[in-house]
Amino acid sequence: MRLSELPTGDKAYIVKVNGSGAFRKRLLEMGFVRGKEVKSILNAPLKDPIKYGIMDYEVSLRRSEAVLIEISKLKEDAATDNFQFSDTGTAFDEIAGKETVAVSLPLRNGNNGKTIHVALVGNPNAGKTSIFNLASGSHERVANYSGVTVNSKEGVFKHGGYTFKLIDLPGTYSLSAYSPEELYVRKYILEEKPDVVINVVAASALERNLYLTTELIELETPMTIALNMFDEVEKSGRHFDYQHLSKMLDVPMIPTVGKKGKGIDRLLESVIALHESPARRTTDVKIPYGRVLEKSIDIMEHELTPVWNIESPFPKRYCAIKLLEGDKDIEKAFTLLPQQANISARRNKERRYIERLLKEDPESAFTNARYGFIAGALKETLSPKIDKDENTTTLDAILTNKYVGLPLFFIFLWIMFEATFRLGAYPMEWIEGGVNALGNLIRNNMGEGALKDLIVDGIIGGVGGVIVFLPNIVILYAFIAFMEDSGYMARAAFIMDKLMHKIGLHGKSFIPLIMGFGCNVPAVMSVRTIESRSSRMITMLIVPFMSCSARLPVYILFVSAFFPSNGSLVMLGLYMTGIVVAVVTALLLRRFFFEKEDTPFVMELPPYRMPTFKSVVIHMWERTKHYLQKMGGIIMVASILIWFLEYFPQDKSRDAQFDAQIDRIEEDRTLPQAEKERLITEMEHARNSARQEDSYIGRIGKFIEPVMRPLGFDWKISVSLISGMAAKEIVISTMGVLYTGDGEDQQSLQARLLSETYPNGSRVFTLPVVIGFLLFVLIYFPCIATIAAIREESHSWRWALFSIFYSTALAWVVALLAFQVGNALKL
Repeated sequence: MRLSELPTGDKAYIVKVNGSGAFRKRLLEMGFVRGKEVKSILNAPLKDPIKYGIMDYEVSLRRSEAVLIEISKLKEDAATDNFQFSDTGTAFDEIAGKETVAVSLPLRNGNNGKTIHVALVGNPNAGKTSIFNLASGSHERVANYSGVTVNSKEGVFKHGGYTFKLIDLPGTYSLSAYSPEELYVRKYILEEKPDVVINVVAASALERNLYLTTELIELETPMTIALNMFDEVEKSGRHFDYQHLSKMLDVPMIPTVGKKGKGIDRLLESVIALHESPARRTTDVKIPYGRVLEKSIDIMEHELTPVWNIESPFPKRYCAIKLLEGDKDIEKAFTLLPQQANISARRNKERRYIERLLKEDPESAFTNARYGFIAGALKETLSPKIDKDENTTTLDAILTNKYVGLPLFFIFLWIMFEATFRLGAYPMEWIEGGVNALGNLIRNNMGEGALKDLIVDGIIGGVGGVIVFLPNIVILYAFIAFMEDSGYMARAAFIMDKLMHKIGLHGKSFIPLIMGFGCNVPAVMSVRTIESRSSRMITMLIVPFMSCSARLPVYILFVSAFFPSNGSLVMLGLYMTGIVVAVVTALLLRRFFFEKEDTPFVMELPPYRMPTFKSVVIHMWERTKHYLQKMGGIIMVASILIWFLEYFPQDKSRDAQFDAQIDRIEEDRTLPQAEKERLITEMEHARNSARQEDSYIGRIGKFIEPVMRPLGFDWKISVSLISGMAAKEIVISTMGVLYTGDGEDQQSLQARLLSETYPNGSRVFTLPVVIGFLLFVLIYFPCIATIAAIREESHSWRWALFSIFYSTALAWVVALLAFQVGNALKL
């Protein structure tokens, strides 16, 4: 029987995992080993993938992958020797009976000036970053789905007389070099040699999390274990004798609750105690692999002894095990040795020996043995799980229901945009009123001159035009923070996987796309969590079509001005258009540039957790702070530069001619006062238009206008779009400078855009122009920071330049169609 055939709600036992390569290895590492109980929980709304429960956690698999796993309804039919070590002379009870003593945890004063280099290592969703934030005082982003930490982060702080250099490494399930994260973590531990490793273990999923612990033990690195989210074990009613397990493994274990800060001080004291221990010892425990595997390990260690360099970063036993497992990275380390041929020949002979006696490949054998070791340890220290209805089960039954799952997801997105648009309108009006009042105050009380114009039109008009949208940004960030911290983001990937698979991508690709709604830069960086290179590349190249928060001010400005009664629907339409463009682009890239890969969808579905108010506020503030920094940095500099290009060169003779005409109008006694005011207003408008067209920026705009005129864009719109290549918010600040409005009153930018006309009196911003403009902003040129991120992640300027030219050309074509069709329909 295959796992894909297991009816929803039924349980079975794993007999064998078929297939090959990295996918099979990942399944084994995540607990799909002989004898393990697995339960089919529910199907995604589109019938694929399927959520399974195994080892006290939940994981999603596609049907095409679940069919590779053989199961049996009878436990006796599944192999169970991995729990009992029947072929070994070392029973688990012998290991448990060793008189080992966990590292004591006395409070230490330490010596000033000493530094402890500590690395945080753990599975995704284990809470590493929460501990990192609490311990170091940093505010890294914490989210309840895998792959948030896509690079190492460093925090420096003092505790107990020591300076801690704390490194938060990417979340990883093992150290087998299956993914970039695994390779990075292993390389960091071996090459940087941290003084102590803190292995963060999710206490609610011990069996799966301790697999990584066994590999860290094999690396022989000084280690202490943080049993994080320990409160969830206590709430479940299970008894966990972690002190006994600590003695078994000869590794200190400290219960912690990272998000509340509980146990952090004791954890740091454990690190100090381990650092100060005379021998700086590691555990004496060795993972027992059974008679057959241990014999092959001994032979390989003997084979390696003549060439072994005492300075090698790899422990010899670890190296022998990995060679037997077929680890490509370890094999590569031996390719240049003269004895490489002998080592490879012996390794191949031992692999055949293992397969012949154990009837399975070495990778499966070693994985089964590790999980058998873990199962034996937990059998003595952890009481059985109490089956009961959990919040996660209830919520998933609703939020991933086949009938309402997808509609609820899109309703949530609509609510997010509606709240961003509607709720943000009130504080936006207050900030806008304050900006206008400040501009008018300076305009009315400061002497005429270039400095006054710079402050009013350049700084206040440019920066103020962008900062009014701060409330909308904060609201959007609040919703994204809630999705990430609650665990719903992983469900979004689960729900959308079948659609993503249709375009040749992985369900995990949906997470960077959703993150792109906040900022494209971290979204591009987060594609590192996707195992397939082609899927990583395609996802990276389509992320810029997600409407990031930098585009939000542009959307809100134009939507609230030109679509006041249907704003949320127009906003949702823009976001959905970006997704459609991304899908089409992905299909084209897969068709012409990247071969299709059958990328497995193996993703942990973490339990739902209610985000704390503090975590959401920190999340919002960190992103908002970045937005405000842009206000005082790149946007202010750009606004001043745009003002300078728009203000100079000055033409005194031209101004004198306009002044003379205005004087004649004022002196003409035949004209009524109302007519005089109308004519003078027209002359001031003509003077301002002539000055702008003759300015440096006007000349640039006139130069590029022929290219943009078919889209209905005049030179001011064209220049604004060019300035937005640095950062999309600069589109607004540029318009704030170019559309200066009434010289005696600081009007809102919306009012200025609505009243903007050509010399013949026709409106500049007609409906087709506005639609084409919004689509152009949605699609064209990713910002400079995003281009740099694409270059960094792809390791090539080729794809960064492709993103620039493809997106800009596509934006031009789409805007052209929107404008021409809109005019044809007389919108």
